[in-house]
Amino acid sequence: MSRRKKAEETAPEPSRVAGGCVLAVLVLGLGAVLFAVLGTLAVLVVWTVGALALWRTVRRPVSDSSAPPPPREGRPSCRECAGHTLVSVASSGTQKGMLIYKTASPERPNHTHVHIAPGEVNER
Repeated sequence: MSRRKKAEETAPEPSRVAGGCVLAVLVLGLGAVLFAVLGTLAVLVVWTVGALALWRTVRRPVSDSSAPPPPREGRPSCRECAGHTLVSVASSGTQKGMLIYKTASPERPNHTHVHIAPGEVNER
């Protein structure tokens, strides 16, 4: 009885990779038989399956987990623009309700740091 228990305990589990390979071979074999028997109809079936897969991919909603956080009101700040002087604020021509903030660094006079944030330009 101890031999039987050892044999049961050491029985290898089926591999997922092996199962995937078997499934791929079956699908390819079925496709080859389909092409051999049906000819032109098999080509139409492949095009239909491809079109359905493309349609499903296009119709799937896109996750916005990688979307940036919404911008905050007021002058933006970051580690790079600490100590910079504000050069100009202008409204964006392409994005309504957005402002372009330009700041200058005292260490790098030819460098302009730019932020885009929501807001309105106060005309004087």
